[in-house]
Amino acid sequence: MDILDAPYKTGYIGVKKAKSCIFCDIFASKKPKVDLGILYKDTELMILMNKYPYSPGHILIVPSCHLDNLEDLESRLWLKMSKALKQASALLKDVLNAEGINIGMNISKAGGAGIEEHIHCHILPRWQGDTNFITSIANTRVYRSDFDEIYKKLLRQSSKYFKLE
Repeated sequence: MDILDAPYKTGYIGVKKAKSCIFCDIFASKKPKVDLGILYKDTELMILMNKYPYSPGHILIVPSCHLDNLEDLESRLWLKMSKALKQASALLKDVLNAEGINIGMNISKAGGAGIEEHIHCHILPRWQGDTNFITSIANTRVYRSDFDEIYKKLLRQSSKYFKLE
């Protein structure tokens, strides 16, 4: 029997969902940004690595306001998020040599949101052939990459890309 190794998922298994909002907790945290996977943060927005990525380099763009729907987001902040998406796309293409990008928002439980109480945007780097039969028939993703290494690589270059103030 083959064993698929995804050690970064270990912390996700058997953990009770927090009663508080994880994104609000990260905004309020005094921990160093490296401990939280943050690539950029100001008072209105943060850009961080997804702790449980769909693909290596999966980034989240999160507004500081605790909203569960897009309609209530200020237009100015939506434009700032859009600018961050463009900059994150460039970062992933340049630093990780992504051949393509997926961008999306899952809003509400019916929309597939894992964290439905706080809107956020996903940006995923993609490469030709990065999925195969196992994703289709076994609902499993396999890739060999180290989360911390990818984070460090992106963090080293992030200040060149994220100009949002």
